[in-house]
Order: sequence, then C-alpha cells, then structure tokens
Amino acid sequence: MKLFKVLLLLLVIFAGCNGDSKKSDEPKKIAIVVSTLNNPWFVFLAETAAKKAKELGYESKIFDSQNNTALETDHFENAISSGYDAVLFNPTDATGSVANATKAKNADIPVFCMDREINSPDAATSQILSDNYSGCIEMGKYFVKTLNKKGKYVELLGIVSDNNTWNRSKGFHSIVDNYKELKMVAQQSADFDRNKAMEVMESLLQANPDINAVFCGNDAMAMGAYQALSAANKADKVKVFGFDGAEDAITSIQQGKVTATAMQFPKVIAETAATFADEYFKGKRDFPKKKPVAVELVTKENIENYIGYGKK
Repeated sequence: MKLFKVLLLLLVIFAGCNGDSKKSDEPKKIAIVVSTLNNPWFVFLAETAAKKAKELGYESKIFDSQNNTALETDHFENAISSGYDAVLFNPTDATGSVANATKAKNADIPVFCMDREINSPDAATSQILSDNYSGCIEMGKYFVKTLNKKGKYVELLGIVSDNNTWNRSKGFHSIVDNYKELKMVAQQSADFDRNKAMEVMESLLQANPDINAVFCGNDAMAMGAYQALSAANKADKVKVFGFDGAEDAITSIQQGKVTATAMQFPKVIAETAATFADEYFKGKRDFPKKKPVAVELVTKENIENYIGYGKK
C-alpha cells in the first residue's frame, strides 16, 4: 500500500510537470482591442499590430469595441478568461476605459495603449501616443498662414471624452487664438465619424454660409466635411484641414481638395506596442509610462514625401 501511494504521488507530480511543460510550449496570445473598425486609420493600426505580433511569434485576435465602453468591457473579460497574455489597447474613453485596463493589470496581463490615452498613471504598462498637441501647433501655424491671418472658420471636434480631441484642439487654438481677425463662429463634435461630420457640416453651413475654413480633429471628419462642402458648391471657397494622415486625406491633398493634414504614424505606434509586449514576455518590466510619437504636417508643398499612414 505504501509503495502504491508513492507511485501514485510520483504519477501526479509527473503529470503536473508535463502539463506545465505543455502550457509553456504554447505560443503567447495577444488581444488587440480597438475603439472602432469603422475608421480606416484604426483598421490599419489594428492590422499592423496583428502583423507585428505574428512576426514576433505570437497569436493575436482583433476585437472591435465599436466606440462602446460596455462592449470594450466584454472584450477585456473575454481576453482575461480566454488566457490572453497581453492587450494592445486603443481605448474608447479616456476615463471610462481605466477600469478595463486595471482589470487586466490585476489579472497580471500587461496593457499597452496605442494612440489613445487613458487617465491613469499606472493602469497601463505603457502608453504609446502621438504628440497631438505639438502636431496641432504646426497645423495652427499653417492655418494662420493659409488664411492670411483673417477669416471665419468652424471646428469639428472628435469624441469629447477622448483626450486626443482636446490635445489637438488646444494645440491648434494656442496659435490661432492669437490672431483676432480669425474668428471661430462654431465648434461642434462629430465624434471622429465621417458620416456625422457631413451632417454636422451641412447644418453649420446653413447657419454660417460665409466661412473660409474648417479645422477637423481627424481625417474622417475632414472627408465628411468636404463632402458637405462639395454638395453645397462651396468646396472651392472653404479650406479643409484634417489630422491623421489617412490614405484618403493624402489623396485629397494631392487632388487639391483638402488643404492639410497632420501625419500620425500608426505603423510606428502599433509595432512599438507589439514589441513592448514581446519584451514584457521576455522579462522586461521597465517601460516608459508614456512614449510620444512625433506628428508631421502634410501639405501640398511636401505631399510627395508621404503616403497613407506614413512616409514614402
């Protein structure tokens, strides 16, 4: 009986060790949770992250939050319960998304934010963010120059709970507000959405038919605004300024439809996030809490240097 118990104990130990070995041999899994796949820029961000994760030897899956924090919560709960080892995260809400990142952290799953920020100093392992404020300082300078320091304009804001919305707007206004003959006659959110921007722009044009320009917090809204202007036969009278460096905006600058955009670099952001996850798996723990990625102004003068989402 004693010998039987010893053999049984050895069998249990062997089975446990064998199970652990099998688990350690399985590839790590990375969840890529993005705010929306209704915007080509975020599709590129997510797909680039997935491609880089695969190159590094990891499995990954893209989750679309559809700009809904509740759906985002479901994705995090799924990632945690399904044994994902890291989350590359493009948040829906700067404050509302903190709880999800914290939930992953408490489950010992590192979170690497991409492009959008969360309002927490430690919920995410690292946040890789475009330097939106500085990018819009340059945009503001070009805006002032293009309009010869005078005129009326409207501003289309992004999602009001997203820090990018306000960093871009504040950077822009830190320059433009110094010129008293440049008057903002309306400021309204279009949620970073092309279709909503078209509707908002149609309404703003009815109330302000004599504007000279529109500054949009992203390229999707810039394209929507241009559609509305074109339908109202005002596309040649109102200059459109965007932000992102999306492919359709780059093409529109080439065609003389959009005046300027600010090039973010989603490839850099996504690949950095995936690389940080790889380094975390290999034992690194010292990551920058925020890693800024420079933004570059794109205009008709330098358009030949750029393609959609990056440089040539």
